[in-house]
Amino acid sequence: MRVPNEFHDKCVCVIGLGYVGLTLAVAMAEVGFTVIGVERNVDIVSKLKAGKPHFYEPKLADLLRRFVHSGSLKIFNKMPTSQPATTYIITVGTPLDKENKVRLDMVEDAVKDVAINSEGGELVIMRSTLRLGTTRNIVAPILANSQKHFDIAFCPERTVEGQALSELRVLPQIIGGMSQSAALRAANLFQFLTPTVVQVSEPETAEMIKMIDNTHRDISFGFSNEIALVCDNSGVSAVEVIKAGKIGYPRTNLYMPGPVGGPCLSKDTHILSEGLKGFGVDVNIAMTARLLNENQPFHIAEKLVTILRSLDEFPRDPKITLMGLAFKGRPATDDLRGTMAKPFHIALTKYFPNSVYYGYDEMVDDKEISEFGLKPCVDIEDAFANASLVLVLNNHAAYENMPLAELSASMKKPGLVYDLWNNFSASDLDLPKGIGYAGLGNLRQAVLPY
Repeated sequence: MRVPNEFHDKCVCVIGLGYVGLTLAVAMAEVGFTVIGVERNVDIVSKLKAGKPHFYEPKLADLLRRFVHSGSLKIFNKMPTSQPATTYIITVGTPLDKENKVRLDMVEDAVKDVAINSEGGELVIMRSTLRLGTTRNIVAPILANSQKHFDIAFCPERTVEGQALSELRVLPQIIGGMSQSAALRAANLFQFLTPTVVQVSEPETAEMIKMIDNTHRDISFGFSNEIALVCDNSGVSAVEVIKAGKIGYPRTNLYMPGPVGGPCLSKDTHILSEGLKGFGVDVNIAMTARLLNENQPFHIAEKLVTILRSLDEFPRDPKITLMGLAFKGRPATDDLRGTMAKPFHIALTKYFPNSVYYGYDEMVDDKEISEFGLKPCVDIEDAFANASLVLVLNNHAAYENMPLAELSASMKKPGLVYDLWNNFSASDLDLPKGIGYAGLGNLRQAVLPY
């Protein structure tokens, strides 16, 4: 369904052109909205004006170029003082500070810009992940201080990176309005993107849904990682436990273990916990899972060091390669926000402070790998060459299909490949002598380089 010319809110201003904002802006332009995009980062603005996205998302580059060149998506470094938008959608970041408290300064700045530059009567949609009550207790008062009327709603982003453009067109959109008129207005707008909109009673319900969705996944992954931890310590294969246990038994549908990071799962549980402390509630199960996921690299590093130091001739300062630096591999992304490669790097340097650390990820460019603190590898062959330890940190399809026996032949012996996604069965591998392979939660079936 395309937006008709007579639709009242045909012109939309999207504030914040990161992963959430840019994909939404392009999707809205595709269905006929006139979109004004506002992004403070001047380097990003320069790229976007040239039709070049600053991150990878399937089909995004072609669509962005088309809509920028046609003029249906206009990019600005700051909000234009005179523009025809009747709807503002705020998608700026809400990162955590050093104490794991959510930062709302960027949200507050964006809302203040709307209050200053609008005429009144506009629809303001919050899409950033917010602490419970932020829409009502922070956003609404800022807008009210302008002495102008606004319709206000919280409509959370729900997409997965790597599938955002397709999911925006099919996933149900949650609508939490401050008033019934605001909810209806937001629902009318999103009906052009997705066939299903779900109206809830208030913004707090919509805020909670967003945080609960991601916290549920965090807890599920955390339980799988706990299974991996207890299986490694008790001599049982977590892979066998999970795979065999759910055959024909739908009530135990567990994820495979693996690192849990990213811009959402790494912070949304903390935001949920922070918002509920004001109500005297501790989310104990959720925070236990979050802390287990955060501490996983340090548990694994300790386990690996015990294995490696038991090997004769294992070097004191080995070459160590971290493969899969983006926070996930499927769907593929180049996003390093919340990547678990960072804490793995920190954990390993505690035991190998003088080692040379290399990084490989076919989705991430060399400059970002260098800024990460790693030496970029030329290709996957270079990632293995002369390495004593190779860690596979995300689940990109390339790692599942790599010729491990051939690649590991160039490793320094004794050497170990530690695969956090269990891409291979150790018993099926024919590795060179002196090279071992182990998977997360699967030490019982590991092939060690003895």
